[in-house]
Amino acid sequence: MPATFTHTFDTPSFKGTTTINTGLFINGQWVDPVDKGTIDVINPATGKVVATVAGGSSKDVDIAVEAAKKAYKTSWGLKCPGSTRGKLLNKLADLIEKNIDEFTALEAMDVGKTFQNAKAVDLTGAIGTIRYYAGWADKVHGKTIETNENKLAYTRHEPYGVVGQIIPWNFPMLMLSWKLGPALATGNTIVLKPSEITPLTALRLAGLINEAGFPPGVVNIINGYGNTVGEAISHHPTIEKVAFTGSTLVGRKVLKASSESNLKVVTLELGGKSPTIIFDDADIEQALKWASHGIFFNMGQSCVAGSRIFIQEGIYDKFLEQFAQIAKGLGDAAGDPFARETKHGPQVSQTQFDRVMGYINSGKEEGATVHVGGERHGEEGYFIKPTIFTNCTSEMKIVKEEIFGPVAVVVKFKTEEEVIEAANNTSYGLGCNVFSENISRALRVAHQLEAGSAWVNCAQATEIAVPFGGYKQSGIGRELGQYALDTYTQVKGVHVNIGLKL
Repeated sequence: MPATFTHTFDTPSFKGTTTINTGLFINGQWVDPVDKGTIDVINPATGKVVATVAGGSSKDVDIAVEAAKKAYKTSWGLKCPGSTRGKLLNKLADLIEKNIDEFTALEAMDVGKTFQNAKAVDLTGAIGTIRYYAGWADKVHGKTIETNENKLAYTRHEPYGVVGQIIPWNFPMLMLSWKLGPALATGNTIVLKPSEITPLTALRLAGLINEAGFPPGVVNIINGYGNTVGEAISHHPTIEKVAFTGSTLVGRKVLKASSESNLKVVTLELGGKSPTIIFDDADIEQALKWASHGIFFNMGQSCVAGSRIFIQEGIYDKFLEQFAQIAKGLGDAAGDPFARETKHGPQVSQTQFDRVMGYINSGKEEGATVHVGGERHGEEGYFIKPTIFTNCTSEMKIVKEEIFGPVAVVVKFKTEEEVIEAANNTSYGLGCNVFSENISRALRVAHQLEAGSAWVNCAQATEIAVPFGGYKQSGIGRELGQYALDTYTQVKGVHVNIGLKL
């Protein structure tokens, strides 16, 4: 039998004990991986191992795909009414909500985000997303199309069957809900790989799948590394669609795998280098709060982080001074994610810490000025002080490349035309933020920026009902809203002869 992980939390934010099965979840059962692989899970606030979970391989993916295929044909897909799928999704949301503090504590320990943010954003958002798609489950339908009086034509939106899903480490539970919700609502079965860095909440959720009443094989969760489980999912000939969230580099590999295998449909939500544009007529107090949230939220580990901040010259000095104070205050409030006074947590891993510090050193070497931060915080864990660079040029790595950490580059601009050109000077196009009390200018600029999401007088303020995705190298397809349903269904045109004669 697979091992279990038991942990007792005794913190200011949560007191309780959690027990998680650390095996692979296949066909409604917990099993050991074929090759007996294991992966250590590390608490980024301390740098210490807190759990060891199973590590799967391509052999386990094969077994999971067969289970998902059987479930699709016998108990899910077109065999299961949308109303039933909706009831099961709602039941799953209820069970998560019943255990919300336990899930939140696991997310805080596993990822390093503060307990308060994990509950307010990640878990509340995950529950809301699953409920949203529960409501859609019996409302996915086609159209009757007029042709002529001798023919009936209509469309059906049918599931793909077995879909593969690969989720990232920065918002494990939230990203799981973004993928699981629309896939199940439309009748697909799932083989899902959580990040090997942050698998705990996905494994805890697997423990609720049977309790919610899903048939065996509808949801299968295979923990493992990207170059084993992720690659196997991307290449598998029976998986008809893959949804991936992560880096643009790995997204290219997923797309290549599709072309090398069965041309499976691929949706990708990839990297970003989002601009935040602050005009001199902005509400400075609000712009400061939103811009800080836009880059430092989740320790900068967000694909849509507003990491390039363009400030119009009339308010540049005033804004920078107050922006620096906010960054320093966050740095001073870094620490234990469970402490109520903590506002800033660690990076997720040693690898990510080293990567972010590498970019900070690159900025220094290329001549940018560290206005605030630029160094680690404390001696334990993977903490980096919120960092602001000034005197930046467009060719610097810190301006061009996604850092995925609490690092902002600040650039002064003069005209609207100038800042639009600078903001669009990137291979990415995931999000953008525009601040101006002149709503005509704000919308005019937002419409000219090359990004899949534009926030006016706010930042990183997603809504479940509004589509999310990227332009350019930030991705393919959309998540959230009704648009996500389209990425999990294929359209069939049906032609019925009611009078045509040959």
